[in-house]
Amino acid sequence: MLFRRLLLAIGIVVLCAAASGAAEPELVVLPIDRTKFLAGQKFDLEVEFRGAVDGEIKLLINGESAEKFFGKAPVIKRGDALSSCRFNGVSLNGPGSVKLEAEAVSGGKSWKKSVEYTVAAPQPQKAKNVILFIGDGMGLQSRQIARILSKGITQGKYNGLLEMEMLNGGTAFINTSGYDALVTDSANAASAYATGHKSVVNAMGVYENSDPDPLAHPKVENIAELVRRARGMSVGLVTTSNITDATPAAMVAHTRRRAEQNFIAGEMLKADVVFGGGSWQFLPQSTPGSRRKDDRDLISEFKSKGYAFAGTRKELLAADGDKILGLFNLDNMNVYLDREILKNPEVIGNFTDQPNLMEMTRKAIDVLSENKEGFFLMVEGACIDKQLHAMDWERSAYDTIEFDKAIGVAREFAAKDGSTLIVVTADHSHGVSIVGTYHERDGRTGREAVRTYANSIYPTFSDSDGDGFPDNPAPDVTLAIGYANHPDYYEDFKFHTTPAAPTIMSGDKAVANAKRAQPGVMYMGNIPLNESQEVHTADDVPLSADGPGADYFKGVMDNTEVFFGMVRALGLDPAGR
Repeated sequence: MLFRRLLLAIGIVVLCAAASGAAEPELVVLPIDRTKFLAGQKFDLEVEFRGAVDGEIKLLINGESAEKFFGKAPVIKRGDALSSCRFNGVSLNGPGSVKLEAEAVSGGKSWKKSVEYTVAAPQPQKAKNVILFIGDGMGLQSRQIARILSKGITQGKYNGLLEMEMLNGGTAFINTSGYDALVTDSANAASAYATGHKSVVNAMGVYENSDPDPLAHPKVENIAELVRRARGMSVGLVTTSNITDATPAAMVAHTRRRAEQNFIAGEMLKADVVFGGGSWQFLPQSTPGSRRKDDRDLISEFKSKGYAFAGTRKELLAADGDKILGLFNLDNMNVYLDREILKNPEVIGNFTDQPNLMEMTRKAIDVLSENKEGFFLMVEGACIDKQLHAMDWERSAYDTIEFDKAIGVAREFAAKDGSTLIVVTADHSHGVSIVGTYHERDGRTGREAVRTYANSIYPTFSDSDGDGFPDNPAPDVTLAIGYANHPDYYEDFKFHTTPAAPTIMSGDKAVANAKRAQPGVMYMGNIPLNESQEVHTADDVPLSADGPGADYFKGVMDNTEVFFGMVRALGLDPAGR
């Protein structure tokens, strides 16, 4: 009783043992300063005193003890080198500003930390459904490359626009950095879209504390959890990658390490529709090809909870029910060029009947739209990014076109439905750029055949069947593509029917792979020697939106604002007022 009265009087008090010779203590408050919350959104609040202390920690919210403010006691941990106070599953229900003041006293010294939060009030509902399209790594140049290949350009004017470029309700440029680093990864960036909160590289749905357990970090309620709790909406996740990869995982999971894919696979039960690759995280370890560390059979678990299962395109198109799990490859699905056009058995392997992104998107919408309360659907063009890492711009471009045609499927639905917000953006960008064109008509080869300025005659891609995909990824005049950030690599400016990595590892150094281009020009890298691929950039990414609520997206915006634009359109009120 005495301890409880003390808490009520001065906030939170943690007694920490002293340790001789320990580092100077540091006071850390999570969530971080300038965080924005949706009123009623649940989160974990944690204060850590990092270092040996012999005093106490106090925490006030708007001048009131945190325990009284939240109406619950904290979880308290004490240690020689670290102590923490944590409130799990709390929320800020009133809109406006919130000031949090933390103080640690030790050895006669005082450490203070003050942060301010903003709480956004729910808005009147405008949209019943939201479809978020994420072109992984799809910067402005990736869009333009896809437009050139898919639509063509004549005498300086494009012959048409992409589906994403005809979304005219809102246009913005999105900042992509996390709170720990200028250049983000997909987990951190997608987490901002899913929660409205910044995180750190390799993390999703959490703030980073000092706990070595990747599942023990302070959590923030994500959009899949919110739409279910606040309105009973359905949730769908569609991707061309491993379904437990960073972007789809960030919509449902909370972990400091995106590599915890065994755990993430189980979190997919938070979605009603789950389509992509990655069956190796769902199969028990006794099954050949499995990457589980246990004998958990997640496919059987999904079936026991009412999910239909599809392992091929044929099975997907025939699947029925309000919940479907579709896994179409052990790992990432094959890219469009290899899957739909080249069909090289050495590349595709045994997965010869994979659906395309348009088919998966259409099926997901058909299933989810049966819920009268509405749905949230995330569709990812995952291999736009993966192929740019491999410096294979042609495969990336065809996957961008596939992604764009999936947006066309959603636009058709939205035009009939009238209550669906479509948002198209990227999680981050790549340093890819159109230098000019390349051809060998005059006998020149290699870098001498890169045509710049007046010599950059237009590429000769053609689309005789009108499906939006070039008939041939290697016409006699193609694009000359350059990369701003790359390892040592060989380049011959030509399309390769069999993909090859730009480097091979020699010890801890990435060495240019001569088999990639024979003959080819070796370009000296400009990133650390242990980087084996082209890497992400900090560039802002474009966003296009249409439908009810699309007017929220304009100008230059932080990536966390994408979340608030979506929940604002849906009129979500998780506080239930």
